[in-house]
Amino acid sequence: MPVPAMDARELNRLEGIFTPLLVPLDGQGQINEPEFRRFVSWLIESGVHGLYPNGSTGEFTRFTPAERRRIVQVVAEETAGRVPILAGAAEANVKETLSACEAYAEMGVRAVAIVAPFYYRLGPESVYAYFAEIARNSPIDLTLYNIPMFASPIDVATIRRLADEFPRVIGIKDSSGDLAFMMRMISAVRPLRPDFTFLTGWEAVLVPMLMIGCDGGTHATSNVAPEITRRMYDLFRSGDHAGAMKWQYRLLELFDVMLNSFEFPDGFRAAAELRGFHFGRGRQPQTSSQRIDNAALSSVLECILADFELVNPPAAGCGVRSGNIGNDKLEQVVVKVLHELKDKGVF
Repeated sequence: MPVPAMDARELNRLEGIFTPLLVPLDGQGQINEPEFRRFVSWLIESGVHGLYPNGSTGEFTRFTPAERRRIVQVVAEETAGRVPILAGAAEANVKETLSACEAYAEMGVRAVAIVAPFYYRLGPESVYAYFAEIARNSPIDLTLYNIPMFASPIDVATIRRLADEFPRVIGIKDSSGDLAFMMRMISAVRPLRPDFTFLTGWEAVLVPMLMIGCDGGTHATSNVAPEITRRMYDLFRSGDHAGAMKWQYRLLELFDVMLNSFEFPDGFRAAAELRGFHFGRGRQPQTSSQRIDNAALSSVLECILADFELVNPPAAGCGVRSGNIGNDKLEQVVVKVLHELKDKGVF
């Protein structure tokens, strides 16, 4: 049976690994533009399919509206058309969101990602009305952003309604990590809109999400290991699902430590720093005990990244990891102290 030809909209679907960009800061807490440009180019050269500035990983709420626009401008300039840009345009109200949409359209980004209304918990009808108002007036294509841990959830019926009524709504990024929910979305929307993009924001299930029909994902881990997330995607697309799943299981340890052991997204910042970039301190203040704890956790991250052959192991070596981050952190501290004592000739 011949395979139906894809139309132009399907061919233009957003696919692959999009990086929700971390933003390096200088010693004064301002955007470190030279380092940011270096980081953007490295990610592209490392194989990511697209870039996503002003996402949750990029701490968009900790920047001013003017800074958020500057972030997208820098990314657009440095990218220079090499990969598509999906720019976060989540402002606190419809007027400011549309203003951001207009600005990003002028910068030449491919589409914007808009989170459901946050702070106030709204029901489905209000969520629909919010996105409908934006879709009617936006000069640029938009993707819905479902992140129920931080914002009003977008249910399947609302997603289907928006996809059916507004051609400008071209996809959704879902960060719930819920496989069944993704299946329900795809089942409800794809018959109406074959061009609609489904992206997962939860890399712990990237390969399973691809298996059920997802087009790719926006993954914080691709800030740290873009080679690995791209390899997983390529292995799956080549038909080597078993090979892709092997990398999926390996990625879990790295992801869990970065996500669960630090205040988000500090674990991703610490790991990206180990890849050779100067991210500086984030804008969220920390106590001295937090900074000490983060330094110990970074040593564990360094050992995990060394297992992936992405960095050299620490000079002190790596302790045996148990999977219990508290024990592993203590083990790594012990290894480091013993190494220092040996260097001083204590034993």
